[in-house]
Amino acid sequence: MYQGSEAYSLYGAERVRRQESHAPFEVVRGGGLDAQVRQGVSHTFVSRLVVAMAAVTVFVCLGFCRVALTTATVSQLQQTASLKEDIVSATATNNDLQIERSVLSSSSRIDRIATQNYGMVYPTSSDSITVGESGNLDEALSTPIAADAAEEAADDDPEASADATQNAAAADPRLMTS
Repeated sequence: MYQGSEAYSLYGAERVRRQESHAPFEVVRGGGLDAQVRQGVSHTFVSRLVVAMAAVTVFVCLGFCRVALTTATVSQLQQTASLKEDIVSATATNNDLQIERSVLSSSSRIDRIATQNYGMVYPTSSDSITVGESGNLDEALSTPIAADAAEEAADDDPEASADATQNAAAADPRLMTS
């Protein structure tokens, strides 16, 4: 009917055009700002967050290490100060004890205590014994014992006295008696 005219019916032709032709733009489902919001957090953000958390963790660990080292250092310094005080007091005690030892071991003090408190006196005479040969000390020591044994035996039994005298004479020929 209206062929040739430039105006045509919109009702029937529009339906045909929609079915046959495509829209002048393309519609992509799931794209756009809404889709990005619904999609969640991007991988770039997550990787940056992980790097930031690792940096914070390293910083906190270094802080703990620093605090631990500082605490250990302060503790060692306190122990050192305590040891220095102990050394000073031990040195002072040692000095006091050395002074006291020198005072107590003084020969004039010992002489005074012996004479005043205990009534001791210096000897007026002294006796000395000279033993024969200096190299034969064992023999010289055994000789008085043998002589004492001979005297005791003579007191108890005359026959044993003769045996003891012979034994003593054998030990030291200078002790020969008749």
